[in-house]
Amino acid sequence: MKLGQVSLDAEALYLNLLKGVDGLMAENTRLVGITSGGAWLAKRLAQDLPQKPMVGVISSAMHRDDFDKRGLSDGGQTVLPFEIEGADIVLIDDVLFTGRTIRAVINELFDYGRPARVRLAVLVDRGERELPIQANFSAASFTLGEEQSLALALNDKGNFHFSLEN
Repeated sequence: MKLGQVSLDAEALYLNLLKGVDGLMAENTRLVGITSGGAWLAKRLAQDLPQKPMVGVISSAMHRDDFDKRGLSDGGQTVLPFEIEGADIVLIDDVLFTGRTIRAVINELFDYGRPARVRLAVLVDRGERELPIQANFSAASFTLGEEQSLALALNDKGNFHFSLEN
């Protein structure tokens, strides 16, 4: 996908994310992917990382500040097959924009326990925050118009690509 002068090759960005997340890994780090794109990324990262970390999936739906408008439309449920209390967590998301999803996910995560540390790795950082949240690692950073939406998609062969809507 070409975006102005920027070419968005989701598979190439994934390889960059893989290197960045590998640098964040400690002996007992757990990956927690945010539904849905972050969950896809976390599952693939767990297969490709030499440490073979445990993976969980987390939904922002129950803690969103726009729950009354969106309801449970977020899809997916939180499944954390490991202890959160005292864990080293790396949250994985596809696109970081306003920071509101990350805030909601952190609230959800703390419903399950108090992790020792939480870090964030994203495929794309769009900038333009509404909350003071930043990624520890992002594979790419650029700005889109507010009216534009960038989403990660997964094809039937398991390859990533982007969908851009105006």
